[in-house]
Amino acid sequence: MSPGTLITIIVLVVVVILVCALAAWMIMRRRRLQARFGPEYERAVEAKGSRRAAERDLREREERHDALHIKQLPASARDRYAHEWDRVQERFVDQPDGAVREADRLVTSLMRERGYPTEGLEQQLSDLSVEHGRTLEHYRAAHEVNGRSARREATTEELRGAMVHYRALFTELLRDGHRPSEDRV
Repeated sequence: MSPGTLITIIVLVVVVILVCALAAWMIMRRRRLQARFGPEYERAVEAKGSRRAAERDLREREERHDALHIKQLPASARDRYAHEWDRVQERFVDQPDGAVREADRLVTSLMRERGYPTEGLEQQLSDLSVEHGRTLEHYRAAHEVNGRSARREATTEELRGAMVHYRALFTELLRDGHRPSEDRV
C-alpha cells in the first residue's frame, strides 16, 4: 500500500469519526433539551418551524433563566402561600370566578417572590419552561379560562378546571424540591 493511499484512508477514517462524534453530540443535546423541557420542546419545534430554530430558542431560554436569581422559599413563606391557597380554594364555592382570579394573582405573586420576572405571559411561560416545562400546559389552560372568565364566558366547570390547572403549577413552584410537612395544596 502506498503512503498516499494510507494517508487517504486515515483522513477518511478521521472524517467519519468526526462526523459520528458530531452526530452523537447533536443527538445527546437534543435528548437533553427534550428531557429538560418535556412537552414544551415539541411546542417550540411547532412554533419555530424547525428543530434547529427551536433548540436555539430553548438554549436561549436556558441562558436567560441561568441569569435570573431564582431562590428557594423559606418554610414560613411556603406555609403562608399554602394557607393562602387554602383560602382561595374555599372561596371557590361561593365565588368561582373571583377564586380563579385570586389563584392567578397568587401564582404570579409566588413566581415573583421566587425570582421569576412577571412582566408578561409569554415571558413568564418562557422563563418557567426551563424548570417547569411539564406543567406549562396547566398554566396556559388556567390563564385562558381566567381570561374568558373576565369576559363572563367561562362555565363553572371550566373555572373548576382552571383551579386544578393553577394548583399544578402552584404546587410545583411552592415545593421547589421540598416536601411540605402536610399536603395542603
